[in-house]
Amino acid sequence: MKISLTRLSTKDLATLTQRIINTSDSGTYGVITNHPLLTELKTNYAEYDAVYTKETFSGKGADVAGADRSRDIAFRNLKNFLNGYRKMATMPNYHLAEDLFEIFKAYSLNLDKMSYSSQTAQMKKLIEELETSENIQKLNALSLLPSFNEMKSKHEAFELLFAEQAGANAHLRQMKNASAIRRDLEKILKSFLSLITAMKDIQDWKLLYADLNELVKAAKNSTLNKPENNIQQS
Repeated sequence: MKISLTRLSTKDLATLTQRIINTSDSGTYGVITNHPLLTELKTNYAEYDAVYTKETFSGKGADVAGADRSRDIAFRNLKNFLNGYRKMATMPNYHLAEDLFEIFKAYSLNLDKMSYSSQTAQMKKLIEELETSENIQKLNALSLLPSFNEMKSKHEAFELLFAEQAGANAHLRQMKNASAIRRDLEKILKSFLSLITAMKDIQDWKLLYADLNELVKAAKNSTLNKPENNIQQS
C-alpha cells in the first residue's frame, strides 16, 4: 500500500484522508476502533480541513477600496464647491468659503491621493478643525453641513472597514501555515497506512487492509494525467 502523498493535490489529500477515517471509524473493524493512531489522524485532519482552503488575506480589500473611493468623492465634492464659491465675489458669504478652503489647503488639497494611513491622519485633523463651533457656523451659513457630515460619515465608514480588515488579516496570519499542517497530516497518514500494511497478514486486519488499499489505489489514480504544476494545488 504505497502512495506518494506529496503528489496529491490539497483536495485529493483531504479526500483520501477523510475516506480512510470514515472507513476505519465505521465500527466494522474492531482492531482499529479507538486506536491512538486513528485518533491522532482525525485530529490532524480536522486541523488540515479547517485551513487548507483558507484565503491568505481576509477578502475585504475590495470593500475597503470602495469605502476609500466614497470618502474621496465626498472630500472632493466639498473641496471643489468651496474652491468655486470663494471666487464668486458677488455671492453672499463667499468670504466664508475662502476661509474654509484655506483649511482644506492646510491639510492638503490632494489628500485623497495619499496612502490610506496618510489620508486618514490628514482627514482626521481636517474634520476636527471643521468641527469647531466657528467653522460649523460657516458651513451652516453656506448650507454645507450635510456635505460635511457626509464626508465625515464616509471617513468613519472607511475607518471601520479598514479596522475589520486589519483584524481579519491578523487572525489569518496567526493561523498555522497550511503547508506545515499538510506536512503533519502526511506524516501521520503515512504512519497509519504503514501500521495497516504491517498488520495485513493478521486475520483481523486483512479486510481493513484490503478496503483501505482500494482507497489508496483510487487516490493514486487521481494523480494520473495531471500536469506536474497541478500537484499539491487545489
